[in-house]
Amino acid sequence: MIVLGLSGAVSHDASAALLVDGELVAAAEEERFIRDKHAKGRQALHAARFCLDRAGIRPDQVDAVAYPYAPIGLGSPARWHYAARTWYAPDRALTALFDGNRRYRRNRRQALAMLGELGFEQSGVRFVPVEHHLAHASSAYHLSGFDGKVAILGIDGRGEYATTFFGYGEGGRIHKLAEFYEPDSLGGLYGAITEYLGFEMLDGEFKVMGMAPYGDPNRFDFSRLLRCDGRRLRVNNRLVNVVGLRRYKRGGKGYFFSPKLVEWLGPPREGDAIDEPYIHYAAAVQKLLEDTALKLVEQHLGPVLAQGGKLAYAGGVALNVKLNQRLMALPQVEQLFVQPAAGDAGTALGAATYVAAGAGDTVQPMRHAYLGPDYSTEECLAACAAHPARPQYRRLDDTIATAADILAAGNPLAWFQGRMEFGPRALGNRSILGNPSHPGVAERINAQIKYRERWRPFCPSVSDRVAADIIGTEHPAPYMTFTFDVAPHWKNRIPEVVHEDGTARVQIVSAASNPRYHALLDAMAARTGNAVLLNTSLNRRGEPMVCSPKDALDMFFGCDLEYLILEDVLVTKPGVAGGR
Repeated sequence: MIVLGLSGAVSHDASAALLVDGELVAAAEEERFIRDKHAKGRQALHAARFCLDRAGIRPDQVDAVAYPYAPIGLGSPARWHYAARTWYAPDRALTALFDGNRRYRRNRRQALAMLGELGFEQSGVRFVPVEHHLAHASSAYHLSGFDGKVAILGIDGRGEYATTFFGYGEGGRIHKLAEFYEPDSLGGLYGAITEYLGFEMLDGEFKVMGMAPYGDPNRFDFSRLLRCDGRRLRVNNRLVNVVGLRRYKRGGKGYFFSPKLVEWLGPPREGDAIDEPYIHYAAAVQKLLEDTALKLVEQHLGPVLAQGGKLAYAGGVALNVKLNQRLMALPQVEQLFVQPAAGDAGTALGAATYVAAGAGDTVQPMRHAYLGPDYSTEECLAACAAHPARPQYRRLDDTIATAADILAAGNPLAWFQGRMEFGPRALGNRSILGNPSHPGVAERINAQIKYRERWRPFCPSVSDRVAADIIGTEHPAPYMTFTFDVAPHWKNRIPEVVHEDGTARVQIVSAASNPRYHALLDAMAARTGNAVLLNTSLNRRGEPMVCSPKDALDMFFGCDLEYLILEDVLVTKPGVAGGR
């Protein structure tokens, strides 16, 4: 069976994924092709075209198009709950009751129009809607490789109405145990505080998480933001997760927090500094998220976890790696799989796998996240020759040795190799790399290349040969979805990738998952004694990760990077040694 999964129904993070006989063969995010971060308001036109072209599939060969947004009937508690909790905004409450599927009809119409541009005959398209949180659940469960009875957790801002999912998978089928509905959303609460702290929702949550270790989580009591007894969750929507006239407004923009929050906490934060009291607010909301999520997991999923010890997790909050570290530490959790594309882009995977599994296909585990386009050395050479900046470039005889020499000398290196990653993390194919034992390399990358806040941490890619010694566990971590406490004897060896709290968001690299990147780690071990690299995404602040050689060259000439390797091509700027 051939299933094309699409996302973008929630007005951001449009993507596409293609499943052929249960095997994930391609997936990509629309933002990478159109160079517009999160692709807000867009359909996955270019991403879907890539997936089909990559697999050599014609539109008439696709058996189903899976879409992670479904109609919700009036008999569902979701619409009634939302209407009751937004009584103060009667237009929204009445819309939920009397026209609650308006967004689904709009989304279906827009998706079908996009499919028509790709050559699909609308009369022949089997368009299958999947509830948003079932798509998240499927992206985690069906691609985890776990067998037996598996606990499933989904936490994000919102889908149609649901915000949180608890269930289990067994025998390829997903069973729902409980759901929460908007505005009772942990993800929405964290996003509202993200906005209050001066960052953009959907993008700045990582920054709040990175800011939190600089603050004292007990300095301020954030318990008034929600009530949770373990079974139920009720967010204080007089302060956060607000709509309509309850929103705080500034400069013509409405925010997801209220003026009452500002009366309580003071003016919203501005600028890039990590200053008081805001660092303590970040710490407090991070602690509230962690404590509440763990209480809910123990209540709703504890019995399932007691049977098998396996937890599969997705949704935007699943990208909160500090929470994931605490989930992994729960005594009943033996194995934790976090979908690397846990956000809404990953619902394209989830919708496709849910439909395929429902039709009887055996969905194969996700082996890696390298699912996007790749480019040959010849294509990279052609891009260099055509670029208006007239780069210095030459073909390399030993790419690994050249890269390791550049890095060992303390230079940052843009590293463009193989298929582009799916999901928000650079995993060694569209990366900026650095030597984590070289003092100041992290600050240099933040200030001169990424142009982002100086206090934000970087992550290490580590060889599977040394990973257990660094993080003290054999738990798989190929996708940068967990933080670990760094062993004391490693902290001084790789200080540039150890965060303020002594943790690191580690990617463990094996020869099977990424042979070239693994070989580069080996070469670094030979030169520095450490099979570890600082790894951050190949992009500048506010831009999507690069996709093509041209994108990489544009980014290279828009910052202070001096070295770029495109497949087997070394690119340098005038005056830098090593060019043609």
